[in-house]
Amino acid sequence: MTERLERWERLQERQLAATPYVLLAVSVVLCLMTGERPWSMLALAAAAAGWLWLVPRGPVHVAGLVALIGLLCTHGMWFASFFGFVGYLHSWWYLRGRWRFVGVSATAAISVMTYSGGLPEPTPSGILTFLFFTAAIVGGVVMFSFFGEVTMERSAERTRMVQQLQDTMRENAGLHAQLLVQAREAGVLDERQRMAAEIHDTLGQGLTGIITQLQAARRSEDWQRHVDIAVRLARDSLAEARRSVHAVGPGHLAAAPLDEALRAVVTEWGERTEVTAEFTVTGTVRPMHPEIEETLLRTAQEALANAAKHAGASRVGLTLSYMDDVTTLDVRDDGAGFDPARVGGGGGFGLTSMRRRVDRLAGTLEIESAPGAGTAISASVPAVARG
Repeated sequence: MTERLERWERLQERQLAATPYVLLAVSVVLCLMTGERPWSMLALAAAAAGWLWLVPRGPVHVAGLVALIGLLCTHGMWFASFFGFVGYLHSWWYLRGRWRFVGVSATAAISVMTYSGGLPEPTPSGILTFLFFTAAIVGGVVMFSFFGEVTMERSAERTRMVQQLQDTMRENAGLHAQLLVQAREAGVLDERQRMAAEIHDTLGQGLTGIITQLQAARRSEDWQRHVDIAVRLARDSLAEARRSVHAVGPGHLAAAPLDEALRAVVTEWGERTEVTAEFTVTGTVRPMHPEIEETLLRTAQEALANAAKHAGASRVGLTLSYMDDVTTLDVRDDGAGFDPARVGGGGGFGLTSMRRRVDRLAGTLEIESAPGAGTAISASVPAVARG
């Protein structure tokens, strides 16, 4: 659409440039057909064509053009009918201020005198008639020229807007390319963080559990049970690692809904660590978005791993709460606790990973702890239903 308009504008410019010569040629042909003094008329017409072609546009150009129109009109009224129109156009285009009206009025007066056969009669009616027709022509030319100026100004404004739009589109294309690069880099970083978190949540916790069970087997007479648990942990960790590589959710969630998966995790953890672990569900159980369920499950696993590894707790309680707008997981233990301020708000990599997971879902993670007072972790995420 824009290219078509530009082609039309270029065609219009060429037509306007050729119009004076066309009108001059039409006037000459009509005068020759009437046989009115051809040689002097042809000489003046040639002079007018040369004036239009050679003289730069401006006040001198318009003054000479109006004078030539007046001389040509003495050779035939056809010049007033056709070529005189060029005097109106050039007076309005190439003069400024009141001089526009002077040029238009001079051309109109020449045309009226040509049609009336000479100067007006020196009578009130003759002079008034001459002034009336001259003023009517000037008024019509001014009105249509004003409309033409408005159209040209709108066209120029449209051209400027199109240019600005093209500049903006080029700038947006550059920004788009830059955003693609940044998105690619952010995607790589996010995938690295995901893999680091998954490795910690699967291999890290599994290896910690295996080491704990093997150490317990060395001190216990019932070493076979600890070895069996260590073997099961190794198999589970290997399966979870494979699922993590392929960005598949935890195996517990593949076989059961969130509340049952959490209950199974808590039960297995209690049996493995021989620590009393309780699990409670409040609210109406309903399926959540897979990413929400995975985040809450990983949070529970990390909290339990910390309780076993660092807290030395004898009792742990987990509560899963389904509310209207949020789903909350609370994990409490009676272990050694720690000072969150001294470790940066609760931070090793495990708690940092836990916080990132919750933050990615626009949720909140609160950690309350003090030395000797146990630890309480609360993760709240939006209650976005599955599907």
